[in-house]
Amino acid sequence: MNGAPRNRPPLSPREAWISDGRQVLHFQPHRYDRWSQNLAVTFGEVMPAGEPPLLKRRRQLTRQQAIKLWADKRQQGWKPCAPQWLPPPSPADR
Repeated sequence: MNGAPRNRPPLSPREAWISDGRQVLHFQPHRYDRWSQNLAVTFGEVMPAGEPPLLKRRRQLTRQQAIKLWADKRQQGWKPCAPQWLPPPSPADR
């Protein structure tokens, strides 16, 4: 054991998914270096009949904003989930 608390956010951002059963958020590391720590968060809506979620919008958040959004959603009852779609390429990959 490394001595770090288990509920502490990772030191470097990781891809993660969270859902409330109707909506899905995809957190994806976007830019991470010594001076800039940003994640792209894609918002989607779960479609009936098992179709892929409808992608609504994508925002770039700082690491701190992403951690707060994740914590807020967890407090509202959202749960981590499996990937729901193939993520769009990040602007840096274009």
